[in-house]
Amino acid sequence: MKNVTIDNYLDVHYIHRSNWLRAAVLGANDGIISISSLAIGVAAASSTREPIILATVAGLVAGALSMAAGEYVSVSTQTDTEKADIERERKELKEMPNEELTILAQIYEKRGLKKETAMQVALELTKKDALGAHIRDELGINEISKANPMQAALASGAAFSAGSILPLSVTLFAPTKELEYWLYGFTIFFLIILGTTSAKTGGSSISKAVIRITVWGTIAMVLSALVGYLFGVNV
Repeated sequence: MKNVTIDNYLDVHYIHRSNWLRAAVLGANDGIISISSLAIGVAAASSTREPIILATVAGLVAGALSMAAGEYVSVSTQTDTEKADIERERKELKEMPNEELTILAQIYEKRGLKKETAMQVALELTKKDALGAHIRDELGINEISKANPMQAALASGAAFSAGSILPLSVTLFAPTKELEYWLYGFTIFFLIILGTTSAKTGGSSISKAVIRITVWGTIAMVLSALVGYLFGVNV
């Protein structure tokens, strides 16, 4: 019988992928939809290819940098908050260890352990690693949920760029006449692929992911085209 350890057992779960997968899906989805919507809006008001390509490339560069910077700043803020809470917990353990032990025992008791068992578990975990136990069970911070600013920024920026290249390629090679319809068709196709890939990677329902991502993508592109038709001037 194959030996099973806690490490290789946890490896089969998809939650370990949640941080980078969220950033990657968000970036790719935003890249596909925002750049396609931008190109559709310009195409609806333009009869030549050059303005569409220029707007698309500018949107790709600005969007990728914005996504990476925004993800880094937001996740860094989360990291700073986590560090501040950990330091406060370290101080409380030093100044009032008995009160902290009681809090830990109450947490386990609320999870279903008997009062005596909860206190015994709290005592043993405190003896082994008091701070680690409180970080995990009182603050809810663990290796899975712990924020990684650089990883999230790189995943988001790279995914946005990858997603943006798809509608950009359509603007480069599709016929200029009725380009917005070509963009819409290919974008829906790209979104279906993205939804399927993200669902398989995350172990979730493919149909739900595809429906969700295509519906909102369609809404964004239709509104963008409408803006182009209403306010655009032929270029």
